[in-house]
Amino acid sequence: MSTTIQFYHLLSTSPERAVPKLMEKALAGGNRVVMLLPSDEQRKRMSDALWTTNPDGFLPHGNGEDARACENPIVLATEEANPNGADILCVLGGAHAASAKDFAKVLDVFDGSNEAEVAAARTRWSRYKADGFALQYVKQQPGGGWKVEAEAA
Repeated sequence: MSTTIQFYHLLSTSPERAVPKLMEKALAGGNRVVMLLPSDEQRKRMSDALWTTNPDGFLPHGNGEDARACENPIVLATEEANPNGADILCVLGGAHAASAKDFAKVLDVFDGSNEAEVAAARTRWSRYKADGFALQYVKQQPGGGWKVEAEAA
């Protein structure tokens, strides 16, 4: 499987506002997602965002530790795993995904207002590039949309 890693550079919204829109797009495309978060607190905040972002519904999801995690199209986890057979891994909080090669796509989401996160994203980009992954840098636009700004093979 050839994996593409997309770096999503947030400039005007929080992950809790931006990521649900990415998840809507993923589910509309028939994908399943595992979201890797750095802490239980952030997992709870993202779960709340997935329930409340869309006033007309919610994004079906579950906890990676649930016995029925395999049934959920989106699984929120704090450790790398793929209990729902996802083809997309969404990484928040700066983790380097050791299992990236096991997914068709990795969404690496980072906060552009945090210099430490930007520096860490540059390091991950270099590491993934050295490992031979196809890369895309996707920058948030002033209106909240996205634009691919750079690519590397």
